Formats: sequence, C-alpha cells, structure tokens
Amino acid sequence: MRVHVVHRHITQTRRGMTLVEVLAVVVILGLIATTLLVGFSGAFGKAKHELAKSGIGMLVGKVETYRIEKSDWPSNELGLAVLSAPHAAPTASYFVTADQLVDPWGRGYLYVMPGPEGHPFEILSYGADGQPGGEGENTDLSSAGLRGKTDQ
Repeated sequence: MRVHVVHRHITQTRRGMTLVEVLAVVVILGLIATTLLVGFSGAFGKAKHELAKSGIGMLVGKVETYRIEKSDWPSNELGLAVLSAPHAAPTASYFVTADQLVDPWGRGYLYVMPGPEGHPFEILSYGADGQPGGEGENTDLSSAGLRGKTDQ
C-alpha cells in the first residue's frame, strides 16, 4: 500500500503595519502618557505642600527656641537668617543649615514680625508661583494658618 503525500505550499504573507495603524498606536500612547503625567504632577504638588508645611513647622520651633535663649524674637531685618551661619553657631540649639531656610520651590521662607491675629511672628511660603494669594499648588502656606495662636 502506497500513500501519496502531497505537499502544499502555503504561502504566508508578512503583513506590516500601515501608517494609520502606527499613528493610532502613537496617539493612544500619547493619551496614556498625558493622563499619567497629569496625575503625577498633582501628587508632586501635594508632596511639595506637605514638605513646606513640615519646613515651616520646624522653623517655628527653631524661632521659639531662639526666643527662649535670646529673650527676644528675631528682627525683621535679619529674619530667619539669625538661625543660620554666620549669625548662629552650628552648636546653637536653634541652628539650621542654609538649605533648611529654602522652601520646596527653591525660594526662601519669609519671616514677618509681628504676625497676624496676635501671633508674635509668621513664617510664610507663597507656594509654587511665589506670589501672594493663589489656589491649588499656588496656595500660600503660613505658620499662623498651620497652628493655633502662639503665646507672646
């Protein structure tokens, strides 16, 4: 018994992507990237606000320690610079490094004495835009707004 094997040549055509398909993929990837970028930028803005709040809280404690040791609040002329070199020795309990006097947006924290609403002083950051007022990432942060009244 003989079996005949028939070989069929099946031609497979390699099909490449058309320009329209490539463009569709690029557009979809672009939309996904934009969505992720918007989501992450909002999270980074919130994180910077939290860092600024922490920085202000730390500086408030250092200014209060300065007041206890020097029996006076820092002047408006020197401001927060009294907490850092060359005005303060690194061994002082109120000493901070120069980079701790800068908010997360790269601008120095502001010091005002007397502060608003009976506060002896106020420490401020104007947020992402560096201008008074604003909303969202541009919201001002103030030591007066972060805690209750400070004893004078």
